[in-house]
Amino acid sequence: MTGAASGAVRRSRRGIGCLLALFGFGLVVVLGLRAGSAALRDAPRSPGEMIDHAERRLVGHPRLQRWGVPMLEELRVALGEPSPAERALPFAVPPLAPNPMQAPAAAAADDARVIRVGPTRAIRTIAEAARRAVDGSVIEIDPGDYHRDVAVWDRARLTIRGRGDRVRLIADGASAEGKAIWVVRRGEVTIENIEFVGARVPDRNGAGIRLESGQLLVRQCRFYASESGIITAADVRSTLDVEDSEFGFLGQGDGYSHGIYVGAIASFRLVGSYLHDGNAGHLVKSRAWKNVLAYNRLIDGPAGRSSYEVEFPNGGEVEMVANVVEQGRRSRNSVIVSYAAEGYRYATNRLHLRANVIVNDGRWGGTFVHVAPGPAKVELVDNLWAGGGRLDVPPGAQESGNRSADWPYDIVVPPPMKVLP
Repeated sequence: MTGAASGAVRRSRRGIGCLLALFGFGLVVVLGLRAGSAALRDAPRSPGEMIDHAERRLVGHPRLQRWGVPMLEELRVALGEPSPAERALPFAVPPLAPNPMQAPAAAAADDARVIRVGPTRAIRTIAEAARRAVDGSVIEIDPGDYHRDVAVWDRARLTIRGRGDRVRLIADGASAEGKAIWVVRRGEVTIENIEFVGARVPDRNGAGIRLESGQLLVRQCRFYASESGIITAADVRSTLDVEDSEFGFLGQGDGYSHGIYVGAIASFRLVGSYLHDGNAGHLVKSRAWKNVLAYNRLIDGPAGRSSYEVEFPNGGEVEMVANVVEQGRRSRNSVIVSYAAEGYRYATNRLHLRANVIVNDGRWGGTFVHVAPGPAKVELVDNLWAGGGRLDVPPGAQESGNRSADWPYDIVVPPPMKVLP
C-alpha cells in the first residue's frame, strides 16, 4: 500500500471513529435523560461514569447493545477515559517481604501484669495470651510471623504491643468469630506496633481488627492486603482512635469493604496516618457522630481504585485539617469527599475543612466535596483544590481563603517515608 493510500485509510478510520463517538455521545445523552436518574441529576459525574451508565442501560436490548456499545467505546477512547476493563485489571498486591526476625528488645523488669508471647516463650501463641489475660494485663509480643493466630480480647483494660521491628499476624484463612484477625469485645484497649495481613471471611468483610464495643486506640500499626483494615460495630458508647498507622491494598473489590469502616459510634479520630491503594471501597467511611481527621495522607495513586476517598454517609460533626487527599484515575466515583449521602442521623451536623490539599487526577473533573441538602453547617477554609473539579455544597456554605490549581495528570503525590514492603 502506498503512503498516500495508507494515510487515506488512517484518515478514514479516524473519521469513522469520530462519527461513532458522536453517535455515542448522543446515546449517552438520550439514555441519561430517559433514565431520569436522581443520581445523574444530583451528583455530577465524569464522562466515563456517564458512559458506564449508558452501557448498563443497553443491557437486555441485544440490537441496541450490538451497535451502541462500540459507539460508546469510541467515545470513551476519544475522551481518554479509562475503560471498565482497565479499571478492573487484577488488583496487584505487592508480596510480603521476608520478615527480618530481629531479636526482641531487652525486656523490662518482671511485672505481674505482663504476659510475654513468642516462639521461645512459655506462651507461644497470641490466642493463649488472650485467654490468660486479666483486667490491666500488658501483652508483649516478640518479633516474627504469627500464622492463623487469631484472638478475641474481652477484658476491661488491656495493652497489646509488639516488641520489635516486625510483629506480623498473617491470617492464612483463619478468623476470630468469622470477623477479623482480632476481635475487641469491650474495654479500654491499646494496640501498638502490630501488622495485620490477609484477613478474609465468608461474608467478604474480614478485618484486621473488629471493634465490637469499648474504647480502642491503635498506634503505629499496619493493615495490609485484607478485605478491610478496621471495622467497628454500631455501638454509640464506643470510640476509635488511630495514630501513625498505615492501611494499604485493602478492599474485596465489590465496593462494600473499606480501609477503615466506622459504624455509628460516639467518636472517630484519625491522625498522622497513610491510607492508599483501595480496591473499589472507600479509604475511610465513618458513620460516627464526631470525627477528626488531621495530618493524614489519603491517596489512591495510579494503581488504586477507591470509590470515595472519604465518606461520612450520615453527617455528624467532622473536622478535616491539613490532610492530603488524592483520587486516582481508576476511581469508581468522581466524588472525593462525600457528606450525608445517605441522610442525616444526628442532631448536630457540621463539616469543617481547613488547610487540606485535595487532588483530582481525573482528566474530566469531578467533585472535590459533595454535601447533601440538609441541616448542615459547612465551612471550607484555606484549602487547595488541585486538578479539575467543582464543589457541590449548599448555598449557605462558608468559603474563605480557598485556592484552585492545575494538576498535571499522571503525577502523584510522592509516597511518605514509611511504606509497606
